[in-house]
Amino acid sequence: MSTSRQRPGLFLILRRAFRRRCPNCGAGGIFTAWFRMVQRCPQCGLLFERGEQGYVVGAYMFNIAVAELAFVVLFLGMLVATWPDPPWKIIAWVSGVIALILPILFYPFSKTLFLGFDLLFHPADPPASG
Repeated sequence: MSTSRQRPGLFLILRRAFRRRCPNCGAGGIFTAWFRMVQRCPQCGLLFERGEQGYVVGAYMFNIAVAELAFVVLFLGMLVATWPDPPWKIIAWVSGVIALILPILFYPFSKTLFLGFDLLFHPADPPASG
């Protein structure tokens, strides 16, 4: 049987992922807690842990990359804004706090974003009917 459902595009997947929804169908309710996802999407049945070795590491790497990028942008922004006399202690404290807090705040988004990017390259199989 064929399905008439089209695969979601990049921007739709990103929009769904940034809203902490299933990147495949847009359903909510995929998190039971801030750090815990359900095993499958309640609407489309997509398996969130795609069963590939190292899959979880990809979401962690997404999270680390965003945290490091935010740290660098914030650090350089504060440095440029206060040049020639930057307040080094304030810059160090603010940057350090951001580097510690952002990975915690961004974690669920990194999971859905990584899943979305994975779906772009490895589309979900249509649900079996039977």
